[in-house]
Amino acid sequence: MTTHEVFNQVPPLVGHDTAADPALLEGIEREGAGWALDEIHEVGRLAGTEEAREWGRLAERVPPRLHTHDRYGRRIDEVEYVPSYHRLMETAVSHGIHAAPWADDRAGAHVARAAKFYAWNVDAGHGCPISMTYAVVPALRANPELAARFEPLLTNRSYDFGLRDPETKTGLIAGMSMTEKQGGSDVRANTTTAVVQPDGTYRIVGHKWFTSAPMSDMFLTLAQAPGGLSCFLLPRVLPGGDANPIRFLRLKDKLGNKSNASSEIEYDNAIGWLVGEEGKGVKTIVEMVNMTRLDCVIGSASGMRSALVQATHHAQHRSAFGKHLIDQPLMRNVLADLALESEAATTAMMRLAGANDRAIQGDEGEAALRRLALAATKYYVCKRGPAVAGEALECLGGNGYIEDFDLARIYRELPLLSIWEGSGNVAALDALRAIGREPLALDAFFTEADLAAGADPRYDDAVASLKKELTSFDDLELRARRIVEQIAVVFQAGLLLRHAPSAVSDAFCASRLSRDWGSAFGTLPAGLDLAPILERAVPGF
Repeated sequence: MTTHEVFNQVPPLVGHDTAADPALLEGIEREGAGWALDEIHEVGRLAGTEEAREWGRLAERVPPRLHTHDRYGRRIDEVEYVPSYHRLMETAVSHGIHAAPWADDRAGAHVARAAKFYAWNVDAGHGCPISMTYAVVPALRANPELAARFEPLLTNRSYDFGLRDPETKTGLIAGMSMTEKQGGSDVRANTTTAVVQPDGTYRIVGHKWFTSAPMSDMFLTLAQAPGGLSCFLLPRVLPGGDANPIRFLRLKDKLGNKSNASSEIEYDNAIGWLVGEEGKGVKTIVEMVNMTRLDCVIGSASGMRSALVQATHHAQHRSAFGKHLIDQPLMRNVLADLALESEAATTAMMRLAGANDRAIQGDEGEAALRRLALAATKYYVCKRGPAVAGEALECLGGNGYIEDFDLARIYRELPLLSIWEGSGNVAALDALRAIGREPLALDAFFTEADLAAGADPRYDDAVASLKKELTSFDDLELRARRIVEQIAVVFQAGLLLRHAPSAVSDAFCASRLSRDWGSAFGTLPAGLDLAPILERAVPGF
């Protein structure tokens, strides 16, 4: 008798196209980036290969190492990465997932970049410097001279790793260094100081509690100048080749995101260039915040889709009690419920990518919509990500809890996106701030919502309920999460009613709007047509 025969195990999920996602592809066409489909599918097919998945696994399993000194005792402040990390970075940069859209005037360039970022899902950690490089460019434009010097290198599709004078390199990666241990999201509490020098540069002294990707070529940072909190650009290597005195204290030991080095640093009279005006540091970085918030939504939507695809693939191949799991009624309910959450997140993400693209081109209405809808969606979608990953992990049973399977990594990764660029309370309060300070933002949101008016009475009731919630200013801050969740769900529902198959929008309205739904996934009501929902959830080959 054979004692070790392997059967009823699921084949590896490789050889698929991560961009073959109906909600993603429909959104790409709708938001004006259909011209980029070939490259988006190229990225998706590469992400589905065994080789690329292995790059992601190794980059996560063998995290970066900090070297503060060389073997002779000289200070070097360098981080060492495994080769697979550089393969990931090289691939992302060569496909323009970093800052390339800023050098592309075509309508839909930023939508195409969002879709590629979504599809390139093999490792989330290296996405941090890719995202920061994207977000730095609009802030850097507050100093036209610096933008003229460095933007062509930031947008170039060349990954040129190593510490050298940035103007001697073929491509640059940028980071951000904002928060301090005593302030966190309250960046105005920063104590780092900046003193102007006779040559117009500033000498910067202080610490930063979180500085991710510290081997980046340059960083935007906040410091207190004589005129108040200001934004500065600090290169790792100064013109001429000398190291800027930026000292690494340690790397963070994080729950996930381990391929990305997150460090604590000190500025020891480091040299920086002013970006924008003194005292206008927060205003200077506002557009940067919009970009990184959008990437948090993209990352969460991508992680949800990845988790869903893993769970669906498992259910297609694993048998229990005489049927494949995907044919078991209760498992179909769970998977369909997860699919609804994923599709709603992806559809909202693509609409926001389109609004972002058009706002960059000068569309004030789209900029107003982005102002409120992005903050609300960042709050809500990034909260839903960990819940989706946890339920998807459970679909695999014990295998889901094992590090050899992708879901454990996805599960550890997704909480970060709710924290990054403002945790839940910060995002929720910022959405309310948009309503209070920028009336056009609320007008733009309800103009968008009205496009689905009359499509479903449950939706019309939800919009009316939201408007009623906004008529009272009592305990507004206390109710912030409740209100912003309603905004995000109404935004998703309206988009699904307009663009998704009726089975998807019907199930979403029944569960998320009418609340015929439990407190866990897999509690959709009877009578829904689950088959079309599940068909859109299967991996794309």
